[in-house]
Amino acid sequence: MSGAEPSGTGRRRSRIGHFIGGAWTEPVSGRSYLNRSPWSGEAISEVAAGDAEDAERAVAAAHAAFEGWARTPPHRRQLVFLRAADVLERRGAEVLAALAAETGCGAVFGGVQLGFAVRLLRQAAQLAYRPAGELLPSDVEGTTAMAVRRPVGVVAAIAPWNASLILAGRAVVGPLALGNTVVLKPSEDAPYTGGALWAEILHEAGLPAGALNVVTHAPGEAGGIGDALLAAPLVRRINFTGSTPTGRRLAEKAGRHLKRAVLQLSGQNPLIVAGDADLGYAVDAAVYGAFVHQGQVCLCARRVYVERPLMAEFAERFAARAAALPVGDPSDPATVVGPVINEWALALIDRRVREAVGLGARVLAGGDPRPPCYPATVLADVPDEAEIAQGETFGPVVVLEAVDSAEEAVARANASDLGLAASVITGDRSRGLRLAGALDAGIVHVNDQPVNDEPQMPFGGVKDTGWGRFGLGFAAEEFCELQWITVRDQDREFPF
Repeated sequence: MSGAEPSGTGRRRSRIGHFIGGAWTEPVSGRSYLNRSPWSGEAISEVAAGDAEDAERAVAAAHAAFEGWARTPPHRRQLVFLRAADVLERRGAEVLAALAAETGCGAVFGGVQLGFAVRLLRQAAQLAYRPAGELLPSDVEGTTAMAVRRPVGVVAAIAPWNASLILAGRAVVGPLALGNTVVLKPSEDAPYTGGALWAEILHEAGLPAGALNVVTHAPGEAGGIGDALLAAPLVRRINFTGSTPTGRRLAEKAGRHLKRAVLQLSGQNPLIVAGDADLGYAVDAAVYGAFVHQGQVCLCARRVYVERPLMAEFAERFAARAAALPVGDPSDPATVVGPVINEWALALIDRRVREAVGLGARVLAGGDPRPPCYPATVLADVPDEAEIAQGETFGPVVVLEAVDSAEEAVARANASDLGLAASVITGDRSRGLRLAGALDAGIVHVNDQPVNDEPQMPFGGVKDTGWGRFGLGFAAEEFCELQWITVRDQDREFPF
């Protein structure tokens, strides 16, 4: 499985091999699996089913490439990312089609992903010229002291399927731009848009062989590759985006190997509608924030708290809008709610909604699966013991709750173990900022919904949502070592 089609041809790969040392290669085992469209069920590519041995080959290739890439002059590193942005932009229509076919991503969120990825590359180009350190005052006369940032070496990146272009891009581009090399393990549900596509683009742009390596695996076989990356002495950092249970297991293993990790995990994000909010705007924001990409974004609003004076009218208008959202083929520009990623995800959403209803919840919109889709669903009166009220349900389902005050909503939101994103909609910006400061979340947006990201921003959460921050403006803190260096202007006298 060589994946031998040249990159940049405008054709989606029908065969996806590993990308190791600058070449498309067969897995050691010779095994493969079929990657199927979540909408049609058709096989869209045959994919290498890698294992630990393939991961070890990729780590060795990344290590071999590290010194050369780290020492590449900044103007040459910069050009790689600027050219890559041009390549991605040129291939935009093809990339949008691939996102729809592979992950069920519709036109709106596909455009969001494409725009973010292009900006990510262009902003990364300037990292080559960012200051690499600073002079420090020393109390030892005749000593010049410096704190110098230097790339760590090989970074292992584990990316999910849901926003595959964005999340794989941010997992690799920041570390690469700082002079590291990377081994990327994409999800089995997005081996192309979350893996091979990035290899194509960066290789065409002139990234040296071995600087980025991609290893894919069959469904249910991520653990072997993940364990190999964690155990490899040459891997210096791990970054992972995914669920809290998986992130917890990864962090435990990373701890045993004394490896630092950046973890962006689950979110159960609140959207708070204060009593002085503009009702029409609040409904518009909540509809987008809850149902974009059929709710399969870690930032999506999972709970909407509304102060009681607005609740009746908000619920009526919000449910009506949700019920009217077009459901179907993600390649149709009119579609808002496309397929969920697979049958298991569909069954889990349906089970949790039915459980909530059995416990007394009311369905205001949706609630009945339309395989392979699940329509936009609004639930009210959901008891706290329902699964859907306790953790992240990755799909187009939102819980609506009346509160006596926005402050009560903050307290309800803060009771969650998760703390990724939140938003507050109010007619009083000062009050909004006060509420934002009281929320236990890594990201808070006032007078917006929670699905927002920019390449330069500090992206990450608190509590069981993980630790560390993605974002080019903060990448050096995560993917560089800080070295203290001194130099003497003159010989020093010693006491013995």
